[in-house]
Amino acid sequence: MTTRQGPRAIPSEEALESAEQPESAVDASIKDTLRIAARILAPTVLTGVIKRRPQIMALAQKLQTDRSAVRLHGELRHRYGDRPLHLRIPGRSVNLALSPEAVGTALAGTPSPFSPATREKKAALGKFQPHGVLISEGPERTARRELNESVLEPGRAVHELAEPWARAVAAQAGEMLETGTLDWDTFNIGWWRIVRQVTLGGDTAEDRELTDLLTPLRQAGNWAYAGPRRRHLRKRFLELARRQVALRRPGSLAAALATAPAAEQLDPAGQLPHWLFAFDAAGIVAFRTLALLAAHPGHLAAIRAELGDADLSAPQQLPKTRASVLESVRLWPTTPALLRETRGETAWGPDRTTVFVYTPYFHRDAESLPYADSFEPEIWLDGRAAGNPALVPFSGGPGACPGRDVVLFMTSMLLANLVREHDIQPSGVSLTPGKLPLTLDNFGLRYQVQHAAPKRHSRPHLGADGSLDTAGVVGGDDRT
Repeated sequence: MTTRQGPRAIPSEEALESAEQPESAVDASIKDTLRIAARILAPTVLTGVIKRRPQIMALAQKLQTDRSAVRLHGELRHRYGDRPLHLRIPGRSVNLALSPEAVGTALAGTPSPFSPATREKKAALGKFQPHGVLISEGPERTARRELNESVLEPGRAVHELAEPWARAVAAQAGEMLETGTLDWDTFNIGWWRIVRQVTLGGDTAEDRELTDLLTPLRQAGNWAYAGPRRRHLRKRFLELARRQVALRRPGSLAAALATAPAAEQLDPAGQLPHWLFAFDAAGIVAFRTLALLAAHPGHLAAIRAELGDADLSAPQQLPKTRASVLESVRLWPTTPALLRETRGETAWGPDRTTVFVYTPYFHRDAESLPYADSFEPEIWLDGRAAGNPALVPFSGGPGACPGRDVVLFMTSMLLANLVREHDIQPSGVSLTPGKLPLTLDNFGLRYQVQHAAPKRHSRPHLGADGSLDTAGVVGGDDRT
């Protein structure tokens, strides 16, 4: 394999293009359709596709529901082969992708004939992001996708606005570490302070109201068609989004969004809700990665060696740390269900056929992945992951997440600040190397934090309004 300079977050174009299109779908039996509904679809929906449900996540971890689902998926592939599996669902045409080649075909064929704007996504995401690119189609989707990419800069490891972000991450990491105990609530509060700095440029009362309103709207989105619409909350949320984007605070994604070419014609604030939604999943990934590093001291030592004396209040690329984040997403995908919907008749079925990709199976298939239940960040650096069309931590093809490099920058910088000079020991959950669980409840993780080495750099601090106080920051000029 060819060694890369940095981790690749999505399958290579060659891997997607080489995935031979599967033949037409094969019909599942009624019994197998019911088994899929009970062991794959139902647990995925119940844990919360749009907003995770803590109590259900705790139960899912106890029962290891993903292990049961992955086992069933493997059985079905042995029985039916690599062709898409057509489920016996009255009034709908739904196919379950059984092979990596089927996944590659669907991703490479996005947005036509495999559109990301499925009816389920429109019902769920429309409750808080009616103008988001994921549920847009045609010329509207093309224009919104270009706007997202112009601001988020996919393919660029360090965003042009990364300097103030690095200072915000370092400041908040310092506050997280002061308590000596790091549970999900403490971590999540600090994470969202970082997110508001990066996306909005501050942490004022209105910034906090905006992100707080997202929670009930996403909870409603969990129910898709059946959930409450919460029109009043959505109206207030979208009004706040427009207002905060219009502030154009320097150093923020909101400012870049508002000033992007053609932004005024595309409702730039309409793209912000999805970014906030995605950052929630990014926080979950970072918190789980801490547990992996604590359980694998060799990898942790490699990351500390990578950090060396680097000034973490300034942007760093940190390929090994980023690879650890990607490996965390492989082990526990934050998007367990990738959905596509055909436009026009295809070999897979009639127009509006839904394609369902259950990502935990393709990420943890022990028959094809020798590292299935192991923590092996090297696969993201040596080309193995990029060559597999079904390893999709940030989706793949033309529909790949445009914010992937922003997420990898923020999570890797936060992890670097947390682990370089501190030992972080998890309590309550024991991860056994080589036998990692398929379901991991992030809400139940808890860490004891102990200082392990003298500090090399002073950390910046956040003011009461969320702005950065850069006094004493190594090499830092305030650009916020």
